[in-house]
Amino acid sequence: MNQATARSKHDRYPFVLLVLLVLALIWSFIHPADHFTWVLEVLPAIVGAVLLVAVYRQFRFTNLVYTLMWLHALILIVGGHYTYAEMPLFNWIRDTFGLERNYYDRLGHFAQGFVPALMVREVLLRKTTLGSGGWLTFLTVSVCLAISATYELIEFAVAKATGTAAEAFLGTQGDIWDTQWDMLLALIGALTAVILLSGVHNKLLKQLRH
Repeated sequence: MNQATARSKHDRYPFVLLVLLVLALIWSFIHPADHFTWVLEVLPAIVGAVLLVAVYRQFRFTNLVYTLMWLHALILIVGGHYTYAEMPLFNWIRDTFGLERNYYDRLGHFAQGFVPALMVREVLLRKTTLGSGGWLTFLTVSVCLAISATYELIEFAVAKATGTAAEAFLGTQGDIWDTQWDMLLALIGALTAVILLSGVHNKLLKQLRH
């Protein structure tokens, strides 16, 4: 494969992910568990996709980050279709292993830290003078925690504004510590991403500069 062909495939990759995302949204919208919950759950994915398309020419992320963002969007879209508390696969896991709850929402909040960590890391490395090191890790994880806290405040605002209509959106499943668990999982997700993927991410960023 010559360099021009590789570059062409590299440039088409985000478009392919966008098409697959639209198809997933269409599936998700067909007979969801609750249309109000569907809107609340998938709205961040739709807004994120629109913003990424809008800034594509000015700032193109690495394909690693686009892939992670796509996977995160799928988690939101599937959660919107079934609601987080009733995702069938995680209901099966709950029943098979005798767990206390459906843990799909925990996966979602882990992703809420894992995926933004690579997004934030890339922006900081490419748009600031920061290099790999302690300050980059600290700022990356801090921003991810801020995102998680903001989302929890949005959930709080929606719950106060709509009352019981937001119960499926909150997905607390009776856990009084659900908010704290959500933020902890986001923190763990961010740290995991930085620890596991920083090396690969650095190599991809280096390739992007050449």
